[in-house]
Amino acid sequence: MDYKDYYNILGVTKTAKKDEIKKAYRNLAKKYHPDKTNGDKALEEKFKEISEAYEVLSNDENRKKYDDLGANWKNQQQQGEPGGGFDYSQYYSNTGGQGSHQSFEGDPEMFSDFFNNIFGGGYSAGGSGRRQVPRKGQDYIAEMEMTLEEAYHGGVRIININGKKLRIKTKPGTKDKQKIKLAGKGSLGIAGGKPGDLLITIHVLPNSKFKRKGNNLFVDLQIDMYTAVLGGKIEVPTLNGNVNMTIPKGTQGGKSLRLKGKGMPVYGKKTEHGDLYVKTNIVIPTNLNEKQEELFNELKKLES
Repeated sequence: MDYKDYYNILGVTKTAKKDEIKKAYRNLAKKYHPDKTNGDKALEEKFKEISEAYEVLSNDENRKKYDDLGANWKNQQQQGEPGGGFDYSQYYSNTGGQGSHQSFEGDPEMFSDFFNNIFGGGYSAGGSGRRQVPRKGQDYIAEMEMTLEEAYHGGVRIININGKKLRIKTKPGTKDKQKIKLAGKGSLGIAGGKPGDLLITIHVLPNSKFKRKGNNLFVDLQIDMYTAVLGGKIEVPTLNGNVNMTIPKGTQGGKSLRLKGKGMPVYGKKTEHGDLYVKTNIVIPTNLNEKQEELFNELKKLES
């Protein structure tokens, strides 16, 4: 049986700290995730290998056991008994008794023979021999993009996870980097254990018109000079259709006007919304005709 160099698989040194291991795993998991490899079996195996390495190295107890195994394996090779002559039995996870077994989240079929033989895939001693202890299945991690409009209204999206189509429902007011958990949608449990969960990170895409800060929205709007000077009503876009807004007389360029309750819905509260802030950009008329210039000159004289 071949020895698995988990450090090499993750591309870290044996002295790597937990955060280094976690960062390396996340980068590799994104690159080789089944959703991005288009059914390439070799890349799927690579993803399994990465997950297996992280399963061991992210846990202090499991990592120590693996490091001890590596040292003994090396000694065995130097004595001329590489691989086949190595005694794994001392490393099996068959330490019985309450609270003494190691815990892994994962499907045994997902891991290699090396992993299952060394870490036991959830085995403990008892009765007349080894028995499997129920274990929760591995959690799946996924990412999903949505537009600001979708985040505003909420809705249903169908995503594909490991060949299965899942219906994802999002609430109005969903935020960027918000996480959604679908209980029981991860891998199957071991020996009758509960299935893992599906953890989805939402990415709300930037919008060309609206900027979002918390539950408030911000938009720039051009206003003609006459409305800015004399006041009036204009149409303002929102994520729920256009609305009328009153422009006060003498409105200056760059002024921020608030439309209460026209921002993003407050997540989980159907009747509450943030505000919409409209920044005014005054448009100065160009290509004036002779009469218009005359009138502006008269206004200038009156002003002085």
